[in-house]
Amino acid sequence: MNSDMCVPCDDGIINIRIGAIIIKNGKILMVENENCGYYYSVGGRIKFGETAEQAVIREVYEETGVKLKIDRLLYVVENYFLGDSPAKAGKTVYEISFFYLMKTPDDFEPLCQSITEDGYSEFLSWVKLDTEKKMYPTFFKTELKNISDDVKFFSIDDRNR
Repeated sequence: MNSDMCVPCDDGIINIRIGAIIIKNGKILMVENENCGYYYSVGGRIKFGETAEQAVIREVYEETGVKLKIDRLLYVVENYFLGDSPAKAGKTVYEISFFYLMKTPDDFEPLCQSITEDGYSEFLSWVKLDTEKKMYPTFFKTELKNISDDVKFFSIDDRNR
């Protein structure tokens, strides 16, 4: 299979990622793992040679066991942050992400069997947007309450979080 679009650049990393927005009964499907104390979006890196749309369908299938269809692109995000996983600890990450709203059938019951690049088991959780727990991207908590008809762009710099 083609390589992930994650490349070293000086002392940092450039990452091209997709995220899936899967909503059911007023909750969003998010991921957490045994090494972090926050939720993050279903998704992952685009592989060289595939489109963002192909990547989101593949990643959703890998993380949920279900091939969902795309509704539409919602957000494009440019983000700087400091890596916190063992593979990226302390490194500056520059990431471009495409977040797609997925069509969620009524009988959708995901099953997570994915593992992070550092070997940690991941867990899927249906999360209310008003959860106290940290969620990335953070704008989900406000933006997903009233989804716009337009594609929105966000530029985030979390290097000092």
